[in-house]
Amino acid sequence: MGEIPSPDRRRDRVNGPFAARMGLAARRGGVALAGVARAAALGVLLLASGIALAADRPGKAAIASAHYLATEAGHEVLAAGGNAFDAAIAVSATLAVVEQTSSGIGGGGFWLLHRAEDGFEVMVDGREQAPAAATRDMYLDADGKVNRDLAVNGPLAAAIPGEVAALAHIAEHYGRLPLAASLAPAVRIAREGFPVYTKFHEMLGWSLPHIKRWPAASEAFLVGGEVPPMGHVITLPDLAVVLERVGAEGPGVFYEGDIARQLVEGVRAAGGIWTMEDMAAYEVVEREPIRTEYNGYELVTASPPSSGGVAIAQMLNILEPFPLAEMDRAQRAHLVVEAMRRAYRDRTLYLGDPDFYPVPVERLTSPYYAAGLRAGIHPEKATSSDMLPGNDGFREGDDTTHFSILDAEGNMVTATLTVNLAFGNRFMVPGTGFVLNNEMDDFSAKEGVPNAFGLIGFDANAIEPRKRPLSSMSPTIIRGEDKVGILGTPGGSRIITMVLLGILDFMEGNDPEHWVSLPRFHHQYVPDHVSAERGAFTEDELAALRAMGHDVQVSDRQWGNMHGVLWNRESGAVSAGSDPRSDAGLATVR
Repeated sequence: MGEIPSPDRRRDRVNGPFAARMGLAARRGGVALAGVARAAALGVLLLASGIALAADRPGKAAIASAHYLATEAGHEVLAAGGNAFDAAIAVSATLAVVEQTSSGIGGGGFWLLHRAEDGFEVMVDGREQAPAAATRDMYLDADGKVNRDLAVNGPLAAAIPGEVAALAHIAEHYGRLPLAASLAPAVRIAREGFPVYTKFHEMLGWSLPHIKRWPAASEAFLVGGEVPPMGHVITLPDLAVVLERVGAEGPGVFYEGDIARQLVEGVRAAGGIWTMEDMAAYEVVEREPIRTEYNGYELVTASPPSSGGVAIAQMLNILEPFPLAEMDRAQRAHLVVEAMRRAYRDRTLYLGDPDFYPVPVERLTSPYYAAGLRAGIHPEKATSSDMLPGNDGFREGDDTTHFSILDAEGNMVTATLTVNLAFGNRFMVPGTGFVLNNEMDDFSAKEGVPNAFGLIGFDANAIEPRKRPLSSMSPTIIRGEDKVGILGTPGGSRIITMVLLGILDFMEGNDPEHWVSLPRFHHQYVPDHVSAERGAFTEDELAALRAMGHDVQVSDRQWGNMHGVLWNRESGAVSAGSDPRSDAGLATVR
């Protein structure tokens, strides 16, 4: 514990551009060629079905994001000659201005990329990283109990942010435009300001006591020490300067230059443990995505340190033999819940940063392993979570963001970004204009003890220097013979199950507006109950599920903020949808 990994321990890391990984393939058993092989196989499939690859371009671009200004920023960059990857930088950076409730350059995320010209696919891992002085027990008090305030509020809760490095990496290796051009819309919006909207207003109110603890954050977001009214225009000139300098000087100014020094000095002055060495040591990691197949569709999704892809593959493997389309909705929901329960149990026990812990991805995503899990599912009776090996305890918040992009050439990005809780750790270094994350709470601060979101963990996700915390973020691409879906959502521990429901809805032939609007239900192993949005089940379906032994808890609270894009390859139609649960989201096709 506590040892910083040497390069030979970082088994799954690939730090060069995905296009340049051919020479690395021999050392990695050909893994780098998997995207090409999959794309070639799909090409054969498409030709056999009569879909001409020569015209295999959507001809239109679609962007769906959590804020209309971010969606418009993406289209602005496309109109300037950029591709989907440049647009992803613009959308990410604009969300970092207008949606600091959920993401920002003080946080990180996962960007799943598909390049149309050669079929290469990669997950750009810009997840935050623990500082070198982090220790396994750093949040325990004298009685051995977790001090939740230290773990979620203020500078000690912050891991080293990765978003700036990830955006620069995407621009250098995948985009067409200079980084400064893709950041320009965000710089302009930070200077000119944006009006306070419903989610921003509500989350600022929820975070108000903690925001007030830190003068820079209070000055940036509050008016007279209180939440500003709806429509009030917030300007962030300091953030505009930071983004402009990153665009002009590159990410080095943020991780090794005077912005890095400003961040480190501000964090340490307020009680944090960051160092200049921590900032300089941060690096983006390119990871091979998780791939799985379900009923003739190929899914490409997030790999560890996300738990999402493994869990989605596991749930679909469990469900595949069941004729879900022929079942009544209660029976179908029962089986889906049982698959959720088992995948979340394995999330708890086995998943973490693969550079530090030997995550058994091959076993967990194997159909043979799923068959063993499936054998324990009673067709008409709920399994008590106590009957599954593991631990009891387990909430993960909605304070993350997602966007989906398809450009006219067929390049795709699906990205989920976060600062963890609403406004992260609510701490802002003076003169920077952005809050820092509290991703250290995504580690397991103490074995078997729930974090702020009710998720428990063990050694796989224990705190270690330079380690990346486990995440539920699940950006996903689904491919079939005649259509492609791009989707994802925020929602904390519920991300994985929301994406699962969206995938199943896509496969039923519905469009993105339906995926993103669908009432949701969720089970995460512990606590042993089904959470459901009102409208997810009829009264008869609720009665049937409860008769099977499910504790179904229906709430008026809604969760998630899904954004999806659909490309029908056969008809050429492109459509997009943004979650109606948010008043600021926008999905457009141009």
